[in-house]
Amino acid sequence: MTTLRALIAAALVVATFGWAVAKLPPPPPMDEKAKAAAEEKKAKDAAAAEAAKVAQAKAEDRVAARYMAEQKAKGVVVKPQMSSTAQAAPAPAPAKK
Repeated sequence: MTTLRALIAAALVVATFGWAVAKLPPPPPMDEKAKAAAEEKKAKDAAAAEAAKVAQAKAEDRVAARYMAEQKAKGVVVKPQMSSTAQAAPAPAPAKK
């Protein structure tokens, strides 16, 4: 009985939420200032993603170098499967407008 009440309550919440969202008006069209701000934010996010990618690659290189040094100290020869430069893909050319 408790499970049935919980299911009915959940269905009621979902239905009410769906009804409330359906009544929202569509967002107004963006003006030039908003479009420029959106483009600027998009460029900032892309630059941040690229910086994070570079930082991740540096961290991976440090970890790999440390692991190889530790293994070398133990007398085990570890050969890297790929160098960090082989993994880096060239940056795509910017789109022409």
